[in-house]
Amino acid sequence: METETATRWLTDAEQCAWRTHLDVSRLLTHQLEKDLQPFGLTMNDYEILVNLSESDDQRMRMSDLAAATLQSKSRLSHQITRMENAGMVRRQHCESDRRGLFAVLTDLGAETMKKVAPHHVESVRRHFMDLLSPEELAALHAALTPIADHLRGRRGKL
Repeated sequence: METETATRWLTDAEQCAWRTHLDVSRLLTHQLEKDLQPFGLTMNDYEILVNLSESDDQRMRMSDLAAATLQSKSRLSHQITRMENAGMVRRQHCESDRRGLFAVLTDLGAETMKKVAPHHVESVRRHFMDLLSPEELAALHAALTPIADHLRGRRGKL
């Protein structure tokens, strides 16, 4: 016979915080996407360009890039194909593993990052950073870090 455990419903304060978090996440992502549109980029495009621009030799194994961007390998492959067609990235075979592929930032991709990054940072400042005091930002960081750490540790288990 199974033992039922009582559902721990959210308190009014917890429900309010949770729904505000969801609203902020959706609204902020929507706004940042909107601010990238004039450059012909999505947030996924930008995240890929950031990861590649910050990696050694401006390239990453496709499997590592999929993990870093929380995309399935299939979805990332479609995304990289689209970005290849735009000239921002290219695929490169892995010398040590014939089945492995790298996504490599092209010169156009690097130029795009240099052009778009200042606008994106300004958007992040305008819609997020500048709305918080240094103390609020520190408190937000302290509050979110254990959640991020918990979820990072569970990524392989999801």
